[in-house]
Amino acid sequence: MKPEQLITRLKQELPNPSFTWQHDKKTDRLRLNHTELNKGMEISLPEILAKYEIKKDQAIREVVYTISQTFDAMEQEQKGLSKSAEHIYPVIRSTSFPLKSNEGHSFVVTEHTAETRIYYALDLGNTYRLLDEHMLSQLNITDSEMKEAARFQVRKLSTTMKEDHVAGNIFYFVNANDGYDASRILNEQFLKEMQSKIDGDMTLSVPHQDVLIIGDIRNEAGYDVLAQLTMHFFTVGKVPITSLSFIYEDGELEPIFIMAKNRIQKENKDK
Repeated sequence: MKPEQLITRLKQELPNPSFTWQHDKKTDRLRLNHTELNKGMEISLPEILAKYEIKKDQAIREVVYTISQTFDAMEQEQKGLSKSAEHIYPVIRSTSFPLKSNEGHSFVVTEHTAETRIYYALDLGNTYRLLDEHMLSQLNITDSEMKEAARFQVRKLSTTMKEDHVAGNIFYFVNANDGYDASRILNEQFLKEMQSKIDGDMTLSVPHQDVLIIGDIRNEAGYDVLAQLTMHFFTVGKVPITSLSFIYEDGELEPIFIMAKNRIQKENKDK
């Protein structure tokens, strides 16, 4: 399939008269604008074509879904729906994640660890929109109010877990698939409760957005298992964060490298 054929297919799947399509042949990116909302988004055609070679029509369905959900979120946002502190949540991202939106506005962020950064999202039901500084004025909320609301909301998220025992170690998995699984790492009350029931070293891992792994590491083999787990989840996640894990102690998170021969080397915090 050629780029022009892909664009034709997308137009057939998204027959919205409010859409305008602009193909930049130099960068091979497609700009899709919604004239009524006065908003738009860009997609990389080579990325979709590469997925199409493997997944065929499933790749088309996925990009159509992403486009539809994105513009639905923009429409809800413009209509003033969900503009409430009760719908703001923190989300964890890698420090390599962009600091600005496609429109060039700076996202609202808080530094977290050497590997992770906290962003903030307005929940819109089936999807969410990362908050940028421009949106705060539209929501009529201050930076501090927004962050406090997010801290409060994350404490309300379910902490139901699955438990797995491997080589004398215990691993707990939070995997609610609500978009905020990794965000549970910010629920300090929950972490303290878990620490009270853990006998070994307490580790925390957020390899991707949709899982939080809590480890009760009681022997050296446990660290090898942890390394394999986090790397597996990191490679399969839709929104990868970090393959490193953290030691949790006295409310502090310290990234660790799991070295050869089961030796652990704590990462320099000032990396």
